[in-house]
Amino acid sequence: MDAGRFVTRLAAARIGRTFNFYCDGRGAALRRVSLQAYLRAHDETELLLVGEAAGYRGARISGIPFTSERQLSGSGPAEATATIVRRTLAELGLDALCWNVVPTHPGTRTSNRRPSRCEVDASLSFLHEVAENRRVVAVGRLAAAVTGAPYVRHPSHGGAAEFRAGLLRFAVGGRP
Repeated sequence: MDAGRFVTRLAAARIGRTFNFYCDGRGAALRRVSLQAYLRAHDETELLLVGEAAGYRGARISGIPFTSERQLSGSGPAEATATIVRRTLAELGLDALCWNVVPTHPGTRTSNRRPSRCEVDASLSFLHEVAENRRVVAVGRLAAAVTGAPYVRHPSHGGAAEFRAGLLRFAVGGRP
């Protein structure tokens, strides 16, 4: 995958009523640069974790799926799911590229909503490109339904332990 072309195409995409933070809003250029660097750094990563959609405190601000700005820069908002996902991956010694079925943000500046079927459909080309030649694990039910991949529980709302246990099934070479 050519990360530069991919990010350019994503920034130009209009995905339903979602907010495309790679195109719009303060910091869009930095989010594009961050995503491009992240994708290049994980070019050879075999494991792909796929969630539902970008969150308002996570990727909408950082540009990186399952990552808060605080994890990148030490400042800005933290995001509970991002913290759990990144901590669990580190604890298990897993190298994973994280992505979302819908890479843009459905919701408002202060809330998330489930993406519509049309928004999911409009996002599939990005998902397929990122997933090519990778072992996909779905984080949450929507991601499992869309990808047909093995399911692990989403870590939000008390699901951290089940998320970790689910990832252990895929931790070839990982540390328990």
